[in-house]
Amino acid sequence: MLDIKFIRENPDQVKKSVVDKQLTETVDVDKLLRLDSEYTALLQKVETHRALRNELSDKVAKVSDEAREKLIKEATQIKEELKGWEEDLKKIQDELENMLLWVPNVPAEDVPVGEDESKNEVVREVGKLPKFSFDVKDHLELGQSLGIIDTERGAKIAGSRGYFLRGAGAELHRAILQYALDIIESKGFEIFEVPWLVRPEYLVGTGYFPWGIEDHYAVQDGLALIGTAEVSLTSYFANEVLDEAQLPMKLAGISPCYRREVGGYGQDTKGIFRVHQFTKVEQVVLLPEGEDLSREWHEKMLAYSEELLKGLGLSYQVLLMCTGDMGAGQRKKYDIETWFPAQEKYRETHSDSYFLDFQARRLNIRYKAKDGKTKYVNTLNNTVAASPRLMAAILENYQQKDGSIRVPKALQKYMKTKVIK
Repeated sequence: MLDIKFIRENPDQVKKSVVDKQLTETVDVDKLLRLDSEYTALLQKVETHRALRNELSDKVAKVSDEAREKLIKEATQIKEELKGWEEDLKKIQDELENMLLWVPNVPAEDVPVGEDESKNEVVREVGKLPKFSFDVKDHLELGQSLGIIDTERGAKIAGSRGYFLRGAGAELHRAILQYALDIIESKGFEIFEVPWLVRPEYLVGTGYFPWGIEDHYAVQDGLALIGTAEVSLTSYFANEVLDEAQLPMKLAGISPCYRREVGGYGQDTKGIFRVHQFTKVEQVVLLPEGEDLSREWHEKMLAYSEELLKGLGLSYQVLLMCTGDMGAGQRKKYDIETWFPAQEKYRETHSDSYFLDFQARRLNIRYKAKDGKTKYVNTLNNTVAASPRLMAAILENYQQKDGSIRVPKALQKYMKTKVIK
């Protein structure tokens, strides 16, 4: 959430971010500012009358009966007026707070402006693309022939995009995740098992609601399934005040992730690339305020994911996302796309973002600074590994002519075999 003071002082900048992030249908900055002015004026009137009411109440006990009756009558009238104004004030406040939830974060100055993925910028390409002396197969064909992926029975049990991982497939999946956990733990991150079901206010707090509400599963008891451990991890300190000495706070979580994939309808229906349920190792960092520090950590967290991909021997490219292809709450975002030989293109496997205090204001996460002031933390998050998507990349890149899969060296210590066949 943006500070209303920032919006008042920088209306043109906020309006531009609304346009650049293609949110003009849901955000009207001029209307918001008019409502804010109305709220401020009414609040001033209410506070003045509250003071007058209190003053009259003090006087009532100190005057004669005749004067007291007059003051009581005057106080009663003010109380009735005040009640109506306070009700109006609450309505305006609720409407204003709801409108503020829809206002996006302002993109960083170096974020490219564009409507869609065609305006994303390639920052770098890393690794040598594999060459094969035979016709390559896609991950599903490989997985089915090896008996390690079963989407037919997955669809029977779970519907569209359902899948089973069997035997060495399940083992490879676990190996990827454990490798990711080992890497991120070596960087000083504390590992969490997190709640998968959360109250909707924490999806609002992290910025997934209200924009992405249609892409999440709602369940009984007013709860929702998370689409990433970021929601639970970032919300861990909601409504708390930390000490600056505790920062940076480095958290990593492993969890199933559930997404309806409404925006991906009809896309990647084959295989296990785009599914409703997957498992992810996610990292979250809480920092003191300051954009330079957030940008430093943004690059550092990106490097952790690159270290994992290099360790797996996978080729990839890093993209700087444009305004129209990033989330409403993100200040700046990188995606990593890993090479898929059967598709002959890079596909997204990682996402790395920073928010400044956008999420912290919504979640009310603050810290006591060294100067004694209470400030909002700055937040970042990044994918360490998401599988089975990463598993699919490994299957395609490490396939052999006979249809077997050579297990990447970095994962062999987690596996019973060096070759899946």
